[in-house]
Order: sequence, then C-alpha cells, then structure tokens
Amino acid sequence: MAKLIYSAITSLDGYVADRDGAFDWSAPDAEVHQFVNDLERPIGTHLYGRRMYEVLVAWETMPPDPDEPVVDDFAEIWRTAEKIVYSSTLDRVSSARTRIERTFDADAVRSLKTTADADISIGGPELAAHALRARLVDELHLFLTPVIVGGGNPALPTDLRIDLELVGHHTFANGVVHLHHRVRD
Repeated sequence: MAKLIYSAITSLDGYVADRDGAFDWSAPDAEVHQFVNDLERPIGTHLYGRRMYEVLVAWETMPPDPDEPVVDDFAEIWRTAEKIVYSSTLDRVSSARTRIERTFDADAVRSLKTTADADISIGGPELAAHALRARLVDELHLFLTPVIVGGGNPALPTDLRIDLELVGHHTFANGVVHLHHRVRD
C-alpha cells in the first residue's frame, strides 16, 4: 500500500504563510531544495488544494536555467508527476497530468492508497488537515525555517491530536531543520 505523505516548509512557530499571506521567507536554498527534490522524486501522485496548486503550477512552464540545476530538477519532477487538485472554484488546470476533484473524498483517497504504484504526497495545509482528520496521512516532513512570523496560515490543524514517532531529522547549513515523523497507530 502506498503511503500518504504531508510535507511543508514552515516558520519556527508553525506557519506556511504569515498574516499577509507572504511566504518569501520559505524559499529553500540549493541544499534544502536538493533534499526536497530527493523526497519528491519517488512520489507518483500529488494532491493539492487550489491555492497550493496555483503557487506550484509555475513549475509547468519554468524555462530551463543551466545555472540552477536543482531548480531544473524540481521542474522535471513536477512535470512528470500525476496531480489531483481539490477545488470547488477552479475552472480548469494549466498543467499536464492534472485533474480536478470538486470535494475531498476520504474514501477515494483511501482507495488511491491501496491501488497506487508509488507513494502519494499531499500539499497545502487545509487539504492536509482534511486528510489528517480522516487519519489518512502516514508520514509528515516538516522543514522548520529559522523565522518567527507571529501568525498566519498554520501548517497543522489546531484542533486535532495525532501521536507521532520521530523517524529522522536533518539540520541544514542555513539553519533549516527537517523533521520526519511517522503517524503512530
């Protein structure tokens, strides 16, 4: 069975964006970017909320840059993966291998996990919250950025308890800390 994996780059105080919606502080350097690429490479299908998709769809048409091989690598990973966007308002998608689902259906995701040939990622804190509440998420990868933003869009739901097991961690030269947790049964 495929695992459902939630990954997010967060501030130290747990936000993916500040109160104004800014997340410029979360841009990964080359070392972090390569680590993210290596995590994303084996993923077969990405589940996104509309806002996360609208941020990431730029990778679909990003021109190659020989000075930024780690960026080119991520663009290729993005383009080759299957993508499902959950949105009641998005009219059409702007990327290949992408389809829209109007509502999050926990049973459909559960079924996808049993039939998928590769692991599945879920991106966007609101969509991830639905999956966490439905007990569908198997692993979490959080990249804690050394900044405190004081509020905004939380990476994790505030009204939910899930017991986790620390599987691994890594500290990067720029101060970012990666925490890898598995959900306990």
